[in-house]
Amino acid sequence: MEREVRWPEYATMALAAEEMGFDSVWVGDHYLYRGDGRPERGPWEAWTLLAGLATVTRRVRLGPLVACLNFHPPAVLAKIAATVDELSDGRLIVGMGAGWNRTEFDAFGIPFDHRASRFEESFEIVRRLLAGERVTFTGRWHSTDEAVLLPKPARRPPLMVGSTGPRVLAAALPHVDVWNSWYDLFANTPDGFARESRSIDEACERAGRDPTSLARSACVLVRFPDGGGERPDEPGVEALDPSDVPATLGAFADAGADEVILVCDPIIETSIRALGALLL
Repeated sequence: MEREVRWPEYATMALAAEEMGFDSVWVGDHYLYRGDGRPERGPWEAWTLLAGLATVTRRVRLGPLVACLNFHPPAVLAKIAATVDELSDGRLIVGMGAGWNRTEFDAFGIPFDHRASRFEESFEIVRRLLAGERVTFTGRWHSTDEAVLLPKPARRPPLMVGSTGPRVLAAALPHVDVWNSWYDLFANTPDGFARESRSIDEACERAGRDPTSLARSACVLVRFPDGGGERPDEPGVEALDPSDVPATLGAFADAGADEVILVCDPIIETSIRALGALLL
């Protein structure tokens, strides 16, 4: 979130999304923003928030968009994810990335160097543990000794990668179910998404993965004319007007998107309900 939101409002928005027929609810995994010309701010811790949302919702899928693997020891993160999946009765999607916002790394004492290398090791441990393996691993950054998740998870939750980094993609694409992209990468347009999706086809082929077996997910910015402003304008990115969303969803599907995650500006209950009404 780009503003201060307390738990009751999070719960209200998630329940509104569920009531209006949306398929999923996502939260960002960040600790702190500062130095970008806007007030210092930070959301609640993502995994704790997802655990809370799991207990108040019943149908929508839940996930971090996306979890920074470098914020936690990987075996601990796998344990957290398995617990949230249990609380949600199997509705978790584990979105993952390497992180990018140096401010929060430095402020919270988390190493920012070698992020791709750390991701590669962490991802192997997380995915294998969530798949039910007993994992012994020795790397430069991480190690485990007969790590296992108990109680045994009921399933391996779907895995999603949110990155365009070559090394992160090379590590993740042979194993993940979904690739996700934020709207600024593809200029918030179907044509831009199709272009980026073709580059992921090529990355899949380099990784030995059939590109048609990978689902594609697009984050699309929707700005309400009378209530926007949480997110500043970005060069080359034009937000959708809510009235354009129904038609544009079809265009994104034609461009190869299996899922569109709507990023509302502002993210409030009335925005969620208004979008839901347009899509009924």
